[in-house]
Amino acid sequence: MSTEPTTDDRRKLADTRKALLTLHRVLIGSERAVYERSAGAIPSAGAFLQLLTTDPWFAWLRPLSTLIVEIDEAFASKEPVADEAIRTLLDASRQLIAPDEQGDGFGRYYAEAMQRDPDVVIAHGDVMRALA
Repeated sequence: MSTEPTTDDRRKLADTRKALLTLHRVLIGSERAVYERSAGAIPSAGAFLQLLTTDPWFAWLRPLSTLIVEIDEAFASKEPVADEAIRTLLDASRQLIAPDEQGDGFGRYYAEAMQRDPDVVIAHGDVMRALA
């Protein structure tokens, strides 16, 4: 079995990355709106970045951020990305973006975001198409 990924595999991972970035942006915007309704306006971009990286309110988004970074690192590597690594990243993407109303962590908060924000549903559909 070849360890060199096919062009289709690399394209699928690149398309998934692009869709995940959009989903990430949409989720951050959606969650910011909920936060600001609860806690008041965030005064600056710097304050918002601080909240994103340190506040427990936004902690559930970090697994998605981490997955995107892992994909970026795979593409940035000087070594070719092995088929198994691509499959692992695609599988991790599928598993992460599975809404789980009964679960905890990312899956539960993701399900809640999908219920309240149609833009999240659209971005989710884009990721699912990229993963198909």
